Amino acid sequence: MMAYRGTGVALITPFREDQTVDTRSLERLVEYTIAGGVDYLVVLGTTAESATLTPEEKELVKQTVIKTNAGRLPLVLGVGGNNTAAVVADLDKDGLKGFDAILSVSPYYNKPTQEGIYRHFEQVALHAPLPVILYNVPGRTGSNMLPSTVIRLAEDFDNIIAIKEAAGDMVQALRLLKDKPEHFMVISGDDMITLPMTLAGGAGVISVIAQGLPEKFSGMVRSAMNGNLEKANGLHFEMMDIIDYIFEEGNPAGIKSMLSQLDIIESPAVRLPLVPASDELRQKISKYLQIGAAFL
Repeated sequence: MMAYRGTGVALITPFREDQTVDTRSLERLVEYTIAGGVDYLVVLGTTAESATLTPEEKELVKQTVIKTNAGRLPLVLGVGGNNTAAVVADLDKDGLKGFDAILSVSPYYNKPTQEGIYRHFEQVALHAPLPVILYNVPGRTGSNMLPSTVIRLAEDFDNIIAIKEAAGDMVQALRLLKDKPEHFMVISGDDMITLPMTLAGGAGVISVIAQGLPEKFSGMVRSAMNGNLEKANGLHFEMMDIIDYIFEEGNPAGIKSMLSQLDIIESPAVRLPLVPASDELRQKISKYLQIGAAFL
């Protein structure tokens, strides 16, 4: 449980200009985030453009991260979808070797009822050989997993240990924090409201910006958890603009532009239907990095 408190990073999948997976850039990114003090890594989530990766590419990404991490941080693997039977099949133990937990998104596109969401995750919990972190992101899935459904799952299945809550709704987050079982963690899935969620009793974040500013963002979360509100607020205010920028034209185009400018990855390439950050956005990110060079 303690392994997933603090700052997790939802890793991108770097691509070369020819659209192939860039394992060298991925290795550099893993090293950079670990050196920056983050607490765990999330592989093949939404930010990784998993929907555009072949099974062979997913395996390449997994093995690259496992090898580079070399057991230093806990690893969480994204295993989710809108076909319950297919998700259960993906929970094969051999495919999860090297990972410590799974992150499973609420079914998208189908728009199931709350009962349908419950029954989907019931099957995930019954078949998962690792702890399960639920993932609620209604802006992408088209349906909201209500606090009552989350609490029901948390109470019914011991291996459902947390939720990545990315509804962007602070009231909903507070209801989860108020009613959750003691053992269950509420993890922010929204970089901008990570600080208030953590201060209200949340377990930290699974972040996008933390792979661009690992030391600074994990420092903010750590300060909040240690009760140093002045430092946490200061760091949060310094990062607000760049958090806006990296999501301005969608994820992960913004963070890839940032990581490219920081020379962590070789190319900001994304795969269609996504497109790279515009020149205007690249300039905004560049200006932030230049102004903030003293504290990055």
